[in-house]
Amino acid sequence: MKKLLSSIILCFLAITSYSQVRGVVKDDSGNVLVGANIVWQGTNHGTTTDAKGSFTLERRPDVSSIVTSFVGFKNDTISCKDTDYVEITLVSEIAVVDAVVVKASRPGRFKPKDVANIEVITSTELCRAACCNLGESFSTNPSVDVNYSDAATGAKQIKLLGLSGSYVQMLTENVPAFRGAAAPFSLGYIPGTWMHSIQVSKGAATVKNGYESITGQINVEYLKPQLDEELDVNLFLDSHLKFETNIEGNLHFNDALSTGLLGHYENMWMEHDGNGDGFMDLPKVQQFDVLNRWTYKKDHYVMQALVKALKEDRNGGQVENAHTHSRSYMMESPLYKINIGSERYEGFVKNAYIFDEVHNTNVALVLSGSIHKMNSLYGLRTYDVDNNNAYAQLMFETEFTPSHSISTGLSFNHDCFDERWILLPNLVKAPDENIGGVYAQYTFNYDDSFVFMAGLRGDYSDLYGAFVTPRAHIKWSVSDLLKLRFSAGKGYRTPRPMLDNHTLLASSRDIIIDGDLKQEEAWNYGATASFDIDIFEKCLIINLEYYYTNFINQVVTDVDSDIHQVHFYNLDGISYSHTFQIDATYPFFEGFSLLGAFRYNDVKTTINGRLRDKPLSSRYKGLVTATYKTPLEIWQFDLTLQINGDGRLPDGFGTFDAYPILNAQILKWFRWGNIYIGGENLTNFKQKNPIIGYDNPWGENFDATMIWGPVDGIMVYAGIKWKLTK
Repeated sequence: MKKLLSSIILCFLAITSYSQVRGVVKDDSGNVLVGANIVWQGTNHGTTTDAKGSFTLERRPDVSSIVTSFVGFKNDTISCKDTDYVEITLVSEIAVVDAVVVKASRPGRFKPKDVANIEVITSTELCRAACCNLGESFSTNPSVDVNYSDAATGAKQIKLLGLSGSYVQMLTENVPAFRGAAAPFSLGYIPGTWMHSIQVSKGAATVKNGYESITGQINVEYLKPQLDEELDVNLFLDSHLKFETNIEGNLHFNDALSTGLLGHYENMWMEHDGNGDGFMDLPKVQQFDVLNRWTYKKDHYVMQALVKALKEDRNGGQVENAHTHSRSYMMESPLYKINIGSERYEGFVKNAYIFDEVHNTNVALVLSGSIHKMNSLYGLRTYDVDNNNAYAQLMFETEFTPSHSISTGLSFNHDCFDERWILLPNLVKAPDENIGGVYAQYTFNYDDSFVFMAGLRGDYSDLYGAFVTPRAHIKWSVSDLLKLRFSAGKGYRTPRPMLDNHTLLASSRDIIIDGDLKQEEAWNYGATASFDIDIFEKCLIINLEYYYTNFINQVVTDVDSDIHQVHFYNLDGISYSHTFQIDATYPFFEGFSLLGAFRYNDVKTTINGRLRDKPLSSRYKGLVTATYKTPLEIWQFDLTLQINGDGRLPDGFGTFDAYPILNAQILKWFRWGNIYIGGENLTNFKQKNPIIGYDNPWGENFDATMIWGPVDGIMVYAGIKWKLTK
């Protein structure tokens, strides 16, 4: 009976495999193409490539050839009569008209056909605004919010699904990054021109990269060294006299080995006090960055290696003539200064061996490490920390058939902290932690119309013991019109109050940690619906999303109970986030596209025994972005309007109202590159009195952390980018 059953299963798998054609689509530089179209010749039956450039297509008895197409590349037609696996390489299509080089570009943002709800932000989208760094790359994005966390250090905080960035797992090249001490200022550590793309995954993410994702993952892909050999130079200057330059270059030694070198320098050396409160509106920042990465691909072996170094000096606080704004009896007091110096060194090596390309059978080893040193001064209080991290992951993946695949692996993470402080008597040192884990993830794919992915990982922490992380995703393509996605999963994170809330030191509040803090733990559930509606031979794309995050354990940051203290303690009650979002995109005519979005956040936490709205969080957000490219893509015009909703401030400080932000940019393309000019916050909206007690920063009421809106007015900028292609 067992032999008969085995024979039946093998026959079924063989038939299933033969009835489908699988493959991968790449460009002529060897990069996979995401969203390429593959159809049976002479029909409308087809599919698109996923995030790995792969596709699966059901065979048709009457057709043996497939046609592959992608914007900016020549179509390719090949026969699949005698094979069930193909590798397709598309050649770039460049038309030269009147000495102007015209190239079709990939979309600025799109959702790949992955089972998870992922949005890809490409370099095309990043060109629509002054994306000087990662923190400025989401101004045209309806899902991700980035705000200043205080009015003194210039630190930016990301928010996803209504919750702070500490619940978002940050990755670079799919390797966990910017943990611990790097978190407060990490959004400024990746220059905008270095990024090839950004992937934003909402809700429960894959278990491959760990257990820390609660509201989602953000992965940054750096420029690829295997791209065309070229040298790019970018210069930027804004009305605050912030100067920035970036240099990116690739070099190919042979067909197998390539390297890329990226350099960055920025300097804002002027003091700016537009509201006259005696404090800098933005800190003076000087930063040096350098990155070198290598790629080697030969036969079945692939290697990627990266090293990066950063040095930053951040200086804020009172301006030199600040005493003219202070109380008369404080005239002899020293100026209140904020100085933060950071050094960071990081790197990784990724090795993969592909045993069987047909079934994508491979084993990979990832090794990464980082050293982060930060010294900070807030008035008379100092806080210094050294944070070392080491990470290792061993993975195995295979596709038994086009419908059944599995991924499994082992991981180990080590975090080590050395903290030192003065005049902070209530702090508790962050403990070191070692965590080992194992995971398995199974995916069932029925012709890309129905996909089910289930993952389970188990981890052991020397702080919290063993814990389990289940996650599951479903994607159902009901028709060409409607696609549904559902997700559910758990996430955990280790609380480190001082590292997570470093900028709270920009106040006179005492910091008090009440008791032993538990590991944070939450469930996340999500449901999305995507509609592709043909209207006047153009496609209207509508996305509806709902996410619910429910905390089992959470470390509450209580700034309500006492205006002179901030308390950290374990959740005693309920805490949750409901997020509803709708967005629609439509290309009204050739070159012009409009995006409209609205999101509502209901975020509540039990604070001191009462269930309350989370302070300093907008209840809603509206977004409208418009982009227009002239024929031949010589000019590009972009406009973005944000309406940020109202919310509450901590007890004793009232509420805040909704406010608008308007950004605009004009870009002119040339054969050698482009020039651009733009403006941010053109509505000139500024939060009144962003620093409480600015006239007496040494007093007990000083607080620069009550930030809910812009602290600076209109900013205009200009830049130029040269592209020297071999």
